[in-house]
Amino acid sequence: MSKKALLGLVVAVFIPVISYFIVKSASEDAIAMPGHFFYDSVITKMKDGKQVTDTVWHSVKNITLTNQLGSKVSLDSLKGKVIVADYFFTHCPSICPTLTRNMKKLQDGLKLQDDLKGTDTTFVQFISFSVDPERDSSTVLKKYGDLFGVNPDVWWLLTGDKKTIYDFALTELKLGLQDGEGVDSNFIHTQKIALLDKQHIVRGYYDGLDSASLSKLAKDIVFIMLEKDKNSKSELAELKSLWPIFIIVLLATAAVVFFLTRKPKDINI
Repeated sequence: MSKKALLGLVVAVFIPVISYFIVKSASEDAIAMPGHFFYDSVITKMKDGKQVTDTVWHSVKNITLTNQLGSKVSLDSLKGKVIVADYFFTHCPSICPTLTRNMKKLQDGLKLQDDLKGTDTTFVQFISFSVDPERDSSTVLKKYGDLFGVNPDVWWLLTGDKKTIYDFALTELKLGLQDGEGVDSNFIHTQKIALLDKQHIVRGYYDGLDSASLSKLAKDIVFIMLEKDKNSKSELAELKSLWPIFIIVLLATAAVVFFLTRKPKDINI
């Protein structure tokens, strides 16, 4: 094989590899990932002879409550799922109906995307915690959910122990630190929606009554879905998984180069 043909072979093989990582890097940089809010600790360690710090972000604790179908459910059963959470009560005469309707739009928007694009949107779980669990039994929540078109497969309306619900709002989601007017610890009434990533770390707060804020929430849900887990396989491992494709390209290119560069046989007449 000539040097020219060999160079062509090398270019044919490595340009797709280089292009893949350029495009991948550019697409990741173009996405403004939602930030983090609360951390538990900062770990300092040595890596490759250098001192590096690693922040351990606060992941909300597990709680078990009852959904609108009367089933006991827990956050631990949602491992690997993004959570969109708000607080409401069925007898609320002010912000709650609008807040629920806007959550319904998010639910329907993801379902529409699933139907049109074949995208798996089951990675998102909506949760609405009742702040009036004494009156909001699972039966009452079911009627409320049916009225607003809540799909119980992807959206839980939760009731249960009031202290558990309130403690989760104040100490885990830390809604009292985000609501501009403050949150009454005796009766939580907020229009904030919280976004938790697949590790159940708080990644954002959104005004459930503001269209611009809700639009940002919809985008951030998708960004969180695309986010790479820092504990996932390295770029080298990712490249390794693509080797079968590159080998096929290599063999195909080699065959073409061989065909184009081989010397024709002498034909004796």
